[in-house]
Amino acid sequence: MKVLLVSPDPESRELMALAVAGIERRLGAPLEFLEATNGERGLRVAFRERPDAVVADEIASRAGAFSLAKDLRGAPEPYPGAIVILLERRQDAWLARWSGADAWFVRPVDPFELADRLLELLATEQKETA
Repeated sequence: MKVLLVSPDPESRELMALAVAGIERRLGAPLEFLEATNGERGLRVAFRERPDAVVADEIASRAGAFSLAKDLRGAPEPYPGAIVILLERRQDAWLARWSGADAWFVRPVDPFELADRLLELLATEQKETA
């Protein structure tokens, strides 16, 4: 399974990967992490690699996480995978919902909650495609 991590901050991408890596054993499938430093690059990687999930930092520059999610969901061939956005402010939850994100968390993010929710989304996705 492929997971795309989008953030301009390498430390944030590393923390995302550490949080998500815990689901590998429970999922029963190896994870491959893809990275992008902003929403624009994330969009290109997502369409080229077709990851199973995208975890995007709200602070991603240029085309941010909300724009990335909206573009993925609104594409001619809509992105079917899970999209999770990490928010800086609770007030931005409506933007995450509007953009088509499946889940969102306000920083600081509990890595166990992030992993559990992503696992739930991926398991649902697997059932729907089976």
